[in-house]
Amino acid sequence: MESIFRSGLFQGQVALVTGGGSGIGLRIARELASLGARVFIAGRNEERLASALSSFGPEQAAQSVRMNIRDEAEVDSAIAHIVREAGKLDLLVNNAGGQFPSPAAEIKRKGWDAVIETNLTGTFQVSRAAFRAALEKHGGAIVNIIAEVSHGFPMMAHTGAARAGVENLTRSLANEWGRFKVRVNCIAPGIIQSSGIDTYASEFQTFVRSMGRFNQANRLGTEAEIAAATLFLLSPAASYITGETLRVDGGAAIYTPIYPPVEHEPFPPFDPAP
Repeated sequence: MESIFRSGLFQGQVALVTGGGSGIGLRIARELASLGARVFIAGRNEERLASALSSFGPEQAAQSVRMNIRDEAEVDSAIAHIVREAGKLDLLVNNAGGQFPSPAAEIKRKGWDAVIETNLTGTFQVSRAAFRAALEKHGGAIVNIIAEVSHGFPMMAHTGAARAGVENLTRSLANEWGRFKVRVNCIAPGIIQSSGIDTYASEFQTFVRSMGRFNQANRLGTEAEIAAATLFLLSPAASYITGETLRVDGGAAIYTPIYPPVEHEPFPPFDPAP
């Protein structure tokens, strides 16, 4: 895999990527492994995890662990397994999440609770388990993958609320855990051309893929662009950054009807070979 970062950057480091079986999570995990990290990818679907592992290079250290991030006992058990297996855990990427499009007035309590438990509570449970089992002892870095929600999140009010909660949680954990040499930051992606879009109904997919006209890049983002930003925040180059949110959204967060984006040649994407 091609990377903009130097070879061996994460040599000797142990990393966990939740939701690492596909899409952005898999891209992050594969790039970490290509730069020397021993990577564990976590998810609920063991077949998907097995398929994902087959995409890693023969010299790359990658393993999978089944984890439902909504299940506290399963999270604690999976993290403990990783630490026993690898001897430590240095890096955590909380990428796992899920949501569905719906007007707020039509979201049922069960659906609301499921999204909040996955995106907010799940992120907390994995972070807490990683801290207790490993990071408290020797420090490390956590990156939470959220979403660009500064304008709210119409049609996905549940995930907008959850992601905003994770952003605030990130600042809280950065404050509490800084004395243990643990950095905690967020990546807030805009609309990314990823396999996650394929999970929606066809009409909604078409709508989502048209959203590039509302940012300054005049296109959707790539999985590689999210991975590069994530690896930067995990790397020693970000050792003076904690409690922050890096928006990777082509300027969607600065959209204003006073001076809206206009059609132009898209910004060249960063999308090296996977």
